[in-house]
Amino acid sequence: MRRLLKPVLITLAALLVLASAGFYGWTRVARYPAFPEAAALARSAETERGWYVFQPDGEVRGGLVFYPGGLVDPAAYAPLMQQISDRGIVTVIVPMPLDLAVFGIGRADDVIKVYSDVDTWEIGGHSLGGAMAAEYVKSGADSIHGIVLLASYPAESTDLSGLPIGALSIYGTEDGVSGDVFEESIQRLPVDATLVEIEGGNHAQFGDYGPQEGDGVATIERAEQQRTTARAIAVMIEGLE
Repeated sequence: MRRLLKPVLITLAALLVLASAGFYGWTRVARYPAFPEAAALARSAETERGWYVFQPDGEVRGGLVFYPGGLVDPAAYAPLMQQISDRGIVTVIVPMPLDLAVFGIGRADDVIKVYSDVDTWEIGGHSLGGAMAAEYVKSGADSIHGIVLLASYPAESTDLSGLPIGALSIYGTEDGVSGDVFEESIQRLPVDATLVEIEGGNHAQFGDYGPQEGDGVATIERAEQQRTTARAIAVMIEGLE
């Protein structure tokens, strides 16, 4: 029996290694890289921990921990986070293992500990990043005062409606990725959640990266979509102060 078991275990181990290597390779091939200008901006804000941190020049009104979209280079969100920071908010982009926030849901903990002088914290994310931010809130994160969802929504098993926190959901009318479940998911957001519909916006233009598979074609400029987004986030945080 032992003679038979050993080759079986070796075969299973080899298959696991091959599957892991294949999955890793897929995440690299399918990845959406940031535009060069966004990548350069992110590098200028990178910390020793690998986070991209944008600090306001003046008074700090609050903080935003941001989880990137699935398989999207986190540097792609640097221009949007810079705009939000210019409005008095510390913004921290948290890179994820294999660019998938499902493997790093709890990473906001360290950010909040390091920037303990920030009184009001929001967590948010784009697409998969937003869904995992909702999972973080669901876990009972007492330090979070609000959640920001960009082209995103809580999972069907994640009901935030009873939580006493602020909520902001921003989406584009030309989004071809989020799907029909978006409307149904609204009931799972905290009470009095604010919904912002960006006419002509799509899924990918919340970041600075190329066209996303399955997405609609935006009829407004990327800069306009991001200005609207930054303004809405700043208004939300102002209401939570």
